[in-house]
Amino acid sequence: MDFDVEGNLGALERSVSSLERDGQPARAVTLSRGYDTTVDDLWDAVTSRERIPRWFAPVSGDLELGGRYQLEGNAGGAITRCERPSHYALTWEFGGDVSWVEVRVSDDGTGRARLTVTHTAHLSPHWDEYGPGATGIGWEMGLLGLALHLADPTAPKLDEEAFAASRDGRAFIAGSSSGWGEAAVAAGEDPDAARAAAGRTRAFYTGEPAQPA
Repeated sequence: MDFDVEGNLGALERSVSSLERDGQPARAVTLSRGYDTTVDDLWDAVTSRERIPRWFAPVSGDLELGGRYQLEGNAGGAITRCERPSHYALTWEFGGDVSWVEVRVSDDGTGRARLTVTHTAHLSPHWDEYGPGATGIGWEMGLLGLALHLADPTAPKLDEEAFAASRDGRAFIAGSSSGWGEAAVAAGEDPDAARAAAGRTRAFYTGEPAQPA
């Protein structure tokens, strides 16, 4: 695969924000990426039972407002909001924890469609250890898979494990980790702590030793 590491890293906008959720301190990780397709096609790609497995993971359940979904080998939860073709929200229930995901589809004004994903979770020791990249890199890989699917809907799904082990994959993960570290710094996190957490996240995904911040 002829993969443009820098182009794909630069295609994503990353941000982190502090807030409260259910009276507890939380952090929201937001990703936004534009795609060369229509709003209707992008909405279909991120809501269709047939298309989601082509770029993300097999999904089962009732994919409608009030229904419950289950991603194979990953999270499940409840669909709490759905406004076709622009917005849906759901709970993200995994490993005994609950967090919240919002997905928005919009026209970016240049004939392209834009996907914005916000994943909100309560503060935890896991956040202190790994920062926003622990959530952000996984979603960034998903949005990369979506880009490849939209560019060629007949192509096989990105093999994330093989990609992460490749030279391009390691470079992409390193760049994503760094980007999420800087997003945390921009949000007011201590720079040394944020960059150290980004290094630990990169090491987790690549298996390479974490370097001093």
